[in-house]
Amino acid sequence: MTSEDLLPRLQSAGLINGTDLRVTPLTGGVSSDIVLVESPTQRLVVKAALEKLRVKDDWFVDVSRNRVEQSFFEYVSPLMPAAVPRILGGGAGWFAMEYLGDELQNWKSQLLAGHFETETVRLAGDVLGRLHDASWNDPVARERFDTLPNFQALRIDPYLLTTAERVPEAAAVLRAEAARLAETKLALVHGDYSPKNLLVGPQRLIVLDAECAWFGDPAFDAAFMLTHLHLKALLNPQALQLIPVFWSAYTSACGHDLEQRTVKLLLCLLLARVHGKSPAEYLSAEQRDLVTRFVLSHLSQPPSLAALTEAWAAHA
Repeated sequence: MTSEDLLPRLQSAGLINGTDLRVTPLTGGVSSDIVLVESPTQRLVVKAALEKLRVKDDWFVDVSRNRVEQSFFEYVSPLMPAAVPRILGGGAGWFAMEYLGDELQNWKSQLLAGHFETETVRLAGDVLGRLHDASWNDPVARERFDTLPNFQALRIDPYLLTTAERVPEAAAVLRAEAARLAETKLALVHGDYSPKNLLVGPQRLIVLDAECAWFGDPAFDAAFMLTHLHLKALLNPQALQLIPVFWSAYTSACGHDLEQRTVKLLLCLLLARVHGKSPAEYLSAEQRDLVTRFVLSHLSQPPSLAALTEAWAAHA
């Protein structure tokens, strides 16, 4: 997305005025181009989905997921207006949202810097639990986020099924979980609920990057976040203290028993972050081997979350 392509779209949509504009690329992960557009009187962020994701493997996804992400923010805004950015407008393959300011920080960056604030992880659990509870069996969300092909392309195939091909010992479980996920329809799933997609400030947490949104199994979101927290503990064991805080806040807000499914998905996703198409870039070869051995030793009989975390602590 070049400035030459972008600015006429914004002007046509009535989102910017004048020509004295500055466009600054922002870090946007692997799936989108994201830019900050500034004028003397305006600041807004524009996000455009990429057809081919920026990863080592070939990974192509329909850019219509950009509309899915916009719909997610529009659905969540009446429920938790402080937890999502305000959408300003959009078009085919792109949308514009409010610029949230410089005072908010990326939670992943905080964790990697060794800052483990329990209030942040409590908010992360509470916001996710409230999302799942509010959308549980909601016919509006079920219809609006009937997006299994998108979720299949972004999560089930590159994470579970790719890992099944690369780790034969776990293939049967991974393929069974992939099939079960595709058939489960309970609540609105963010699909990428992880520290890198959360901005944090005083008493506020903002959820970004919802292009995987899908009406399916909410245990996926909980497991996805727990995967990141367990992996961060390989870098700093202090991250382990965040896990029970997150889980307590999440289960209190959600009100549904998802632990068994969550732990099984957690194990599958830990393995996928080593062998899938989106590996955790901060793990050493030794740590990747440790994750693989740990998962294979627990996958056939997943324990409780507390027992799994305790065992992880002994290996980390």
